[in-house]
Amino acid sequence: MTDQIKQKQVNDAAWAACDTFRGVIDAGSYKDYILVMLFLKYISDAWNDHYAEYKNQFGDDDLRIRRRLERERFILPKGASFYDLYSSREASNIGELINMALEKIEDSNRAKLEGVFRNIDFNSEANLGKVKDRNRRLKLLLEDFAKPELDLSPSRVNEDIIGECYIYLISRFASDAGKKAGEFYTPTPVSILLARLANPQPGNMIFDPACGSASLLIRAANEVGSNNYALFGQEMNGATWALARMNMFLHAKDSARIEWCDTLNSPALIEHNKLMKFDVVVANPPFSLDKWGQENAETDPHKRFWRGIPPKTKGDYAFISHMIETAKTQTGRVAVIVPHGVLFRGAAEGQIRQKLIEENLLDAVIGLPANLFTSTGIPVAILVFDRSREQGGANDKRKDVVFIDASKEFRSGKAQNFLDEDHIEKIVTTYRARKAIDKYSYVAKIDEIRENNYNLNIPRYVDTFVEEEEIDIQALQGEIRQIESELAQVRGKMDEYLKELGVAV
Repeated sequence: MTDQIKQKQVNDAAWAACDTFRGVIDAGSYKDYILVMLFLKYISDAWNDHYAEYKNQFGDDDLRIRRRLERERFILPKGASFYDLYSSREASNIGELINMALEKIEDSNRAKLEGVFRNIDFNSEANLGKVKDRNRRLKLLLEDFAKPELDLSPSRVNEDIIGECYIYLISRFASDAGKKAGEFYTPTPVSILLARLANPQPGNMIFDPACGSASLLIRAANEVGSNNYALFGQEMNGATWALARMNMFLHAKDSARIEWCDTLNSPALIEHNKLMKFDVVVANPPFSLDKWGQENAETDPHKRFWRGIPPKTKGDYAFISHMIETAKTQTGRVAVIVPHGVLFRGAAEGQIRQKLIEENLLDAVIGLPANLFTSTGIPVAILVFDRSREQGGANDKRKDVVFIDASKEFRSGKAQNFLDEDHIEKIVTTYRARKAIDKYSYVAKIDEIRENNYNLNIPRYVDTFVEEEEIDIQALQGEIRQIESELAQVRGKMDEYLKELGVAV
């Protein structure tokens, strides 16, 4: 059986398990229960699989086997596995038992899992209903995950399949959750595109200051081509931060440092009282965030907003400022998804945009199709900043910006549009080649952008106007007269046939 078939089987079985909660609580809430159960099932199957492997070496020496597993992998305390809970699925306090098992797992693996389960309560009456209904739902959930299709043993499926199932579920939850999904998920094709544009290299430190469930960070790591990288993220929402930690664990990237914090007001990745610096910074931050913390910006201890303070109701340039200030001087690369207003709005935002352009940091502006995200139907853009363009950097002689209008190239879906591999490849190839393509891309000198008052609206640079074919009015009128004549003849014959049939005309 191919990995592709196994992937689909695991995905379908995990999604079917969601039926337990559909109609009971919304996707934004029940995703946490499903994903935690998937995580518990995986670590239980992995533990059992490796236990059997070591048993062949050490016989029935349980203590020696457990110590070996705990040293090399993680700790699964006795009585806390999925199968212990499955055996107790008829218990009147099954919700409480699940909570206790998760607490034991967290306490035993603090370096990797501390705090991950603190926001989930399987004994919650508010979310899961009164005792009788709650017990029934949890029993069904345990039975769903005990099905053969969800045997997640490493001898049966590899870590990639588990990790991809996790991302698959998050994407499906994002679709169900609609606008609420923006806080935890970036569509896979957009993540892949952003990661390729950022171009992480072996040895790089990669950072996402609004990492959500960390799918973008994982895609960026995959672009490196080896395991020689370090991952860092910050996420403000506690439940979403927990998803990120579990996602990293399932992708065998549990050495990643993911901090639970408010990036703009209290960033947690600090070294010697200064912001940590990274080789690659990528993000899909919340669009035009209101009340982002403008009142604290002027006294920001890290002086991130020296170019200007963004408006109170639009935090886009606050995230951009943070990302640039956390990219390494003369080498760091930044790729960020933004709403189109970021390209042309004036006042403080216009001032910040002007300074970024005059500093020669802006490398590319890429317009994407509308309706790529479940959380918004508006078209978005990607801004690429490159600090190697600074004085003393490897690209300090580069004084132009690549504009790409990819808004017309996508695969249409029922409720959402998609970027396919050829769309992604064309964007990345055009960006790297820095070439002009008629109706698609343009390379603008900084002087030209200056003449446009630092407005980055893509149609100012990429001419996508298609001239309409000239219409010969006289010829068209002749065709209309000919059609009318033929129509009159047809009507005459029709009248004759109706008379022959005795039908009154």
